[in-house]
Amino acid sequence: MAEKGPIVVNVRQIDGAAVVAPEGEVGYHEAPTLRQALREAFDRKPARLVADLSGVTYMATPGLATLVEALQISKRTQTPLVLCALSGRVRAVFEIARLHTVFTIAEDLQSALSPKA
Repeated sequence: MAEKGPIVVNVRQIDGAAVVAPEGEVGYHEAPTLRQALREAFDRKPARLVADLSGVTYMATPGLATLVEALQISKRTQTPLVLCALSGRVRAVFEIARLHTVFTIAEDLQSALSPKA
């Protein structure tokens, strides 16, 4: 069995928004890397922060906790946080935890970047 490598988190700017795009599974070992990328993105004071989850194949509780922490930061800094492109598997985890009711979730990156999101 191959050992899982560290998570890759791509961060880029699009029209004043910070887009944080993790790739792979987000579990106990990967959550700190995602947390650091989100915090650094908030520190740059973007107009909005988008977590593009299209590359996430699975999200465990530590990943959810990291995104809840990001939501708290977004409320404190008044920076909108939008999640987008959740796979069916990841969306199911959010629904089980009832977190789909507290996050703004867009279908895709283009929708998440829209001021209406």
